[in-house]
Amino acid sequence: MKKERELSEIPGGGAEVFSERIRKKLYQGKISAERWIEIAKTAHKLGIKTNATLLFGHIETEEEVVDHLLKLREIQEETGGFSAFVPLPFIPENTKLSYLRPPSAQKILKTIALSRIVLDNFSHIKAHWVFLGIGLAQMALLWGADHIHGTVIEEKISEAMIGEPVKKFPPEEIEKLISEIGGISVLL
Repeated sequence: MKKERELSEIPGGGAEVFSERIRKKLYQGKISAERWIEIAKTAHKLGIKTNATLLFGHIETEEEVVDHLLKLREIQEETGGFSAFVPLPFIPENTKLSYLRPPSAQKILKTIALSRIVLDNFSHIKAHWVFLGIGLAQMALLWGADHIHGTVIEEKISEAMIGEPVKKFPPEEIEKLISEIGGISVLL
C-alpha cells in the first residue's frame, strides 16, 4: 500500500472500547477492534497521523478501560502515529442505553488522569468540550488533559445524542477559557 496524496492526518474516532464483549453487545455494526487497529497502523506507516479515542462510562469495566489504554500505548510505541488521545464520556440520551446514568464528573476526571499516566507516550490528551461541557473541560486541563478540543465546525455525534445543535466557539473564546484557569493557550 502506498500514500498517493499529501494527506497528513485523519480522524481516529470509532475505537469505542476494544473489548470484544462490549463490541458484541453494543457495536455490532462497527468494524472490529482488530480492523480499527489495522487501519490506524496502516495510516501511521504511510506517515498519516490519527487520533485515538475511548468511549467510556456505559457498561465497560475498569479492566476493559485499562486494556484499551494499554493497547493504544503499545500501538503508539510501535508506530508513533497518534497525535492525540480523546477520551469521550458516553452520553446516554437518545441511545438504546438511555436508562443508564451518564458518567460522573469524578469518573470523567479520573479517566483523563489515568489516560495521562498510561499514555505518557502520547503528546496530547484532549478535553472534548462538546462532550464534557465547558466547566468540566476546564477542570480536565488540571487533571491531565493539555488540549481543549475544538472550534467545532460540525459535530453530528453529540448533536444526535443530545438532540440539539452544538454551540460553536471561536479560538478567542477557547483562549479565554484556558486563561480563566491559569493556563497559557498555544496554537497547535
